Amino acid sequence: MVVEDDYFIAMDVKYILQQAGADVVGPVPDVEQALALIGAGSLDAAVLDVNLRNEEVYLIADRLREDGVPYLFATGEEQIADRSDYRTRPKLMKPILDTELVQAVGKLMPN
Repeated sequence: MVVEDDYFIAMDVKYILQQAGADVVGPVPDVEQALALIGAGSLDAAVLDVNLRNEEVYLIADRLREDGVPYLFATGEEQIADRSDYRTRPKLMKPILDTELVQAVGKLMPN
């Protein structure tokens, strides 16, 4: 699942992951839509922008953790919320290189 509020970045991430062979859910631009997708079915992994317009993504991250879905942050934000479970998650800084994204998502996937 891709959660990103910038349309062009979201479509870029989706395209890169699809070219690598992933079936991409989304992208979705906000917390409400992301939570609905999480509730609708099983996900293998998620790529989360930290700041979604005026919302933060941590509610989504918490739900993914509860469901056992691995995720990473893809963000322009220097700081991740000061909780150890967020700080230990992989973080990619924007702008993200294609190979960097594919490798990071690959590491999230079960073998």
